Amino acid sequence: MLEKSYDEYMNGFVDQETGAARRGFIDVVKELTERFPNPDEIVKEEDKKEFAKLFGEYLRVENVLRNYDEFSALKDYQGLDQKDADAVQEFKQKHYLHDDDLCGLEAIDLPSERAVQDYRSSYNDIRDWLRRERSSAEQEQNTIEWDDVVFEVDLLKSQEINLDYILELIFDKNKKMNSKGDLIEDARRVIRGSLGNRAKESLIVDFINRTDLDQIDDKAGVIDAFFSFAQAEQRKEVEELIRSEELNSAAAKRYISASIKREFASENGADLNAILPKMSPLNPKFQTKKATVFEKISSFVEKFKGVGGQV
Repeated sequence: MLEKSYDEYMNGFVDQETGAARRGFIDVVKELTERFPNPDEIVKEEDKKEFAKLFGEYLRVENVLRNYDEFSALKDYQGLDQKDADAVQEFKQKHYLHDDDLCGLEAIDLPSERAVQDYRSSYNDIRDWLRRERSSAEQEQNTIEWDDVVFEVDLLKSQEINLDYILELIFDKNKKMNSKGDLIEDARRVIRGSLGNRAKESLIVDFINRTDLDQIDDKAGVIDAFFSFAQAEQRKEVEELIRSEELNSAAAKRYISASIKREFASENGADLNAILPKMSPLNPKFQTKKATVFEKISSFVEKFKGVGGQV
């Protein structure tokens, strides 16, 4: 009862308490697609900020609209084959619509699912970029203020797709595509739009390149094949990390196993120090070595958390 109507959220309204005009989803989408038709080409920091604010607004309004049956019908309509009479009839029955209602849906332009994936990917990229910038000395010379930009992480998480879904999508798309290059391009787009799976991009791409997906019979098979592949890569990369950083093997495996189990690496306690090469904490190189090892293990955990297996 406290929410506005579907039409108000779509077309805009005036807030009765504040008197402020709130623009609707249609206007937000129009500005987003006109100003940033290709988010990969956003380079200047000012444009990054404007895009982050605009796509954040898109996410907030879309999140409200997801509660409305009319919006569900609008989203489903985007993928409807207008030439398939049976599909059109089934769509009308599912959403209790008539022919006149379809004309109204057709008049509303929404970005394609592929375009939204690109926007989500760029939004995540900018968030990661800003986090790196804020931790660097260059931020001191920054002339653009970001404090008024709120990254809608919770809204992204509420729409998060899990790893199984990504793998099932790869299985489906492989049946329709002739080129692994095209399959990888589509997979990258989906992965980069996912907060929880971005770190697994190289792992999933390697799986696609090194697996004969045509020999896998069903979706359960592709999931099993990926987890077997990922666990083997996990063991191999642990050994390489221990060798390259000259770590204490037994202690390092215990520390990494515990980090993967809790899904993050921690600098607290003495466990991290115990895996480092023998070096006095007073040695100027000690803290540098510790920071390097911690960063590599943190990246490793992000990449392999959730794939199971033993290190």
